[in-house]
Amino acid sequence: MARVLLTPSAAEELDALPVVAHVRVLKVIDRLASWPDVSGAKPLRGALKGQYRIRTGDYRVQFAVSGKGADAAVTVVKIEHRDGFYDE
Repeated sequence: MARVLLTPSAAEELDALPVVAHVRVLKVIDRLASWPDVSGAKPLRGALKGQYRIRTGDYRVQFAVSGKGADAAVTVVKIEHRDGFYDE
């Protein structure tokens, strides 16, 4: 099982979500604890290489993984609606 951490900005974004989206994203975060056995995670490219995203409905969760096996840590970096997710 991997440790799942949220950056302070990701925690704020999670708190600001509508209730239905909030519940869905919490389920995704729970699933991330079983990394690397998480379905639907896609590696990002370009400037975001080394990070992943997973989608739930209209929302995207961006995360990075460090370590392997029992020492793995999954850090949720960003949670946003798909319309603004890839904008920098």
